[in-house]
Amino acid sequence: MTPADTPTVKDLVLIGGGHAHVFVLKNFGMKKMPGVRLTLIARDVLTPYSGMLPGFIAGHYTFEECHIDLRPLAGFAGARLYHDEAVGIDRANRRVLCANRPPVPYDVLSLDIGSRPRQADVPGAADFATPVKPIDRFAGRWEKIVARVMASDGPLRIGLVGGGAGGIELTLAIQFRLRHLMRAAGRDPDRVSFHLVTANGLLPTHNPKVQAAFARTLAARGIAVHLGHPVVAVEPGLVRCANGAEIPLDEILWVTQAGAAPWPGDAGLDCDEAGFVKVRDTLQSLTDPDIFAAGDVAAVVDHPRPKAGVFAVRQGRPLADNLRRALAGEAPQPFVPQREFLSLISTGDKYAIASRGGWTAEGRWLWRLKDWIDRRFMRKFSDLPEMPAHAGPVIAAGVADGAALKEISAIAMRCGGCGAKVGSSVLSRVIGRLDGRTRDDVLIGLGAPDDAAVVRVPAGKAMVHTVDFFRSFVDDPYVFGQIAANHALGDVFAMGAEPQTALAIASVPYGLEAKIEDDLFQMMSGALKTLDAADTALVGGHTSEGAELALGFAINGLINENAILRKAGLAPGQSLILTKPIGTGTLFAAAMRNKAKGAWIDAALASMTVSARDAAACLQRHGAAACTDVTGFGLLGHLVEMVKPSGVDIELDIDAVPLLDGALETTRAGIFSSLQPQNVRLRRAVHDVETAARDPRFALLFDPQTAGGLLASVPTDATATCIDELKRLGYARTAIIGRVLPQSDALSPIRISRR
Repeated sequence: MTPADTPTVKDLVLIGGGHAHVFVLKNFGMKKMPGVRLTLIARDVLTPYSGMLPGFIAGHYTFEECHIDLRPLAGFAGARLYHDEAVGIDRANRRVLCANRPPVPYDVLSLDIGSRPRQADVPGAADFATPVKPIDRFAGRWEKIVARVMASDGPLRIGLVGGGAGGIELTLAIQFRLRHLMRAAGRDPDRVSFHLVTANGLLPTHNPKVQAAFARTLAARGIAVHLGHPVVAVEPGLVRCANGAEIPLDEILWVTQAGAAPWPGDAGLDCDEAGFVKVRDTLQSLTDPDIFAAGDVAAVVDHPRPKAGVFAVRQGRPLADNLRRALAGEAPQPFVPQREFLSLISTGDKYAIASRGGWTAEGRWLWRLKDWIDRRFMRKFSDLPEMPAHAGPVIAAGVADGAALKEISAIAMRCGGCGAKVGSSVLSRVIGRLDGRTRDDVLIGLGAPDDAAVVRVPAGKAMVHTVDFFRSFVDDPYVFGQIAANHALGDVFAMGAEPQTALAIASVPYGLEAKIEDDLFQMMSGALKTLDAADTALVGGHTSEGAELALGFAINGLINENAILRKAGLAPGQSLILTKPIGTGTLFAAAMRNKAKGAWIDAALASMTVSARDAAACLQRHGAAACTDVTGFGLLGHLVEMVKPSGVDIELDIDAVPLLDGALETTRAGIFSSLQPQNVRLRRAVHDVETAARDPRFALLFDPQTAGGLLASVPTDATATCIDELKRLGYARTAIIGRVLPQSDALSPIRISRR
């Protein structure tokens, strides 16, 4: 992210994590551009490297080895990572439209979203054939194909439609992997036959020597090659060809001529007949100079080239340079891609055939060369250097025009009193764009703002009050808003209450007025998504400018006085239930150092956005006697809060405590939240602590949580049905983690047990 003391002047938004964009991220990480806020919108956090896909299919690489983890790379670049799919561009208002979040504003935009096989041209292809691109979608389908083949006892026919390098490489890789797996399982590999169907010849863009080499290889492997068979229709288990041939196939994979997503063209960008964005040799759209495109989605009109990953990789540097020039108000510079390039096409069995112009060669040494090149490429985006600390606020030359510089100067001179508040015009515009839930018991709220909100307390109800506030730990303000609201609501649900209203306390980083407005709108839109789902009315709040994004809520709830769940209430004969896994503190400490895998952070964010509302109701239905939400004090700290007033002992089954993916790895690496040392002081509550501390999971008992799960005691005879219902409600990692014992004479009331 842009350093907190540097105002955001311009927004650079990257759509897609393709080969060119990963270079841009690395480039901006190595040399920051102060005043520019970088945002990456990516449908998938793990982006595949196309050069290693055949090796992955053949079993030579693991999934992680051939995917670039965008989350640590984005962190290194100082970029906000929005895990969502772009579905359009509102060019009039300079915004990117997304599938699951509010629009994202941009000043300069770049597209690197790859391509997909053109299935729409062939009836039935979209319904009955599996496209190989986007590659990330194919990986999941491939595992299903493997499972189908291994479970089948009869003959199977697997066909690939497309005779280019991609189709041939995948055909050979699939055959190699499946035959290897079947032999290992004692199955007959010959019962699976393989077919390659192509409209013309093999490898039409390569020289005759390469074509002949692969014709020999395919024949030697027993793969049926159907040359001159343009597919005109696909039906279940069958492809029909223009020459009248019908080829029965049980699995049909589509690797034909590439096409593009429709939405760039729908946005009014000039595209070619396949939907690819026409760009100049500066990689700028012919239609809009503030929109760039690279990789497969781009059609460089002055230098047409085939759709190959090598061109996307080579476009990375000129794209990064020209994005910097455009942001600085300078003229982008043209570049000329190479005409010839070295192709190393694998044959599935760690053997490769080389092609460059009219030259060819083959051998295992070429596969080893390809492997070395591919692994070196991947290391560029995983072995990231430590960067020096930010020296202070500065704006890169050319980023800010005269009006922006004047506004920045005013920011620097703002006082800490009334000037710290967000301007009324910004605030009123944001409120006007929000559409939150209303309640009949809210007499005065955002619908008709006044000096304060007024709400009615129903007869027979007591009020529950709580407040939470913390700075952002995630670079997406929309997701942060969801989590902040969820965290604040947790106390209300833990007491068995229903939330009624919320007052927001928000702080947004210094910046130009339009940037502040968008930050606030994104954050509050996320919060409203959570509040609305909890039937909670946002009735007002306070906003200010500060060094960083922060958000909190004062929540009012309603409860029947005889139905209050408290921390005290533990009694022997009860079991302890935890509704969510722990580990958010260490994971986000690791993320700040770019040491956490993207999949770990995604899983943690998904857990943090799960509401405790249904869990609280379920626990009450099953006779919960005591309850709290696990937050900043960690699991053991909150357990101590329950044990002391209850006058009991606890046996905690450390093996049963659910952990978020990656949490054990990061604690073993010595990465902890800054609050961890204070929480560890409560280790004195653990009996025989020295023995307990030898377990590598012990440290996670003190890990502070954000929007953590509920910790409750339930009668032991009700726990099985309670756990089953909680899992049906979506709390998949719910677990029984211990039992309540009579109070002993021991000074330390918590005993750690292992299975």
